[in-house]
Amino acid sequence: MLYVAQTALELGFQYALVAMALFLSYRVLDIADMTTDGCFVLGCAVSVTLTAAGHPFLAIPAAMLAGACAGFVTAFLQTKLGVPSILAGIITNTGLYTINLMAMGWKANQSLLKQDTIFTLFRATGIGGDWYAILLSGGITILMGVLLVLFLNTRLGLSIRATGDNRDMVRASSINPTFTITVGLCVANALTGLSGAVVGQAQKTADINGGTGIVVIGLACLIIGETIVGRGAMFRGAVAVILGSILYRVVYALVLRSPIPIDCLKLVTAIVVALAIAMPTLKQWAALQNKKRRAMAARKGAR
Repeated sequence: MLYVAQTALELGFQYALVAMALFLSYRVLDIADMTTDGCFVLGCAVSVTLTAAGHPFLAIPAAMLAGACAGFVTAFLQTKLGVPSILAGIITNTGLYTINLMAMGWKANQSLLKQDTIFTLFRATGIGGDWYAILLSGGITILMGVLLVLFLNTRLGLSIRATGDNRDMVRASSINPTFTITVGLCVANALTGLSGAVVGQAQKTADINGGTGIVVIGLACLIIGETIVGRGAMFRGAVAVILGSILYRVVYALVLRSPIPIDCLKLVTAIVVALAIAMPTLKQWAALQNKKRRAMAARKGAR
């Protein structure tokens, strides 16, 4: 059970950055950004390739920069060429497949065998003991969450939030929505690239198909967290995505340890994600049924 908790915490913190990115693009900017899958692999590929070359620390900002560039392309397609947001993300995601292959030296996967990563270097310090990976992953995620909350409370951040609420009002206030959308998507995809970079160094591998379904899982983590914590201030949103990601990984780890055949894992994962996304609707339905039962009981009592 301790191993399940450690695995859930480690992966939960690492993938919470994707949910944080979707919180910015989907909740704050109100844009369905489908770049996430390819951008995650891009961050992973850049990170693993640079780490293999002996630059594990440089790999982190490089992966974030690569993710920001992917976000810029998606924003350019939306704001300058008039491509709908979903199609813009799909187009960028499709093009990233080739870019990711290039980043890995035209190979479908890249591995780190004896190279040092930020995790092995941190383990060598002796800090955290067996919990070193959780400590490092959690530190990175919490730091980025704090920075994101601070950024969204700056003047530019407030403009981005206003753009998601009402673009026409923002435009009437002499704020350029093209600029705010571009900045928002660049920051969101930089967070996705960071998640890929951290996961790549933690697992010491990058795979061209490693990002399949990441956007759906990220949305599930976001909705799970919001169902528990609630929606509101930016700080609450940051806490929600981290908590939701950890809870999702706990459920996933328990499924892996259950007697369910491994061949059924994809189906079980799809069911868990579907239930997570449908959770707000199911919660409202349950509340409505309770209300109906109370009303019927009150009527019977009145008779």
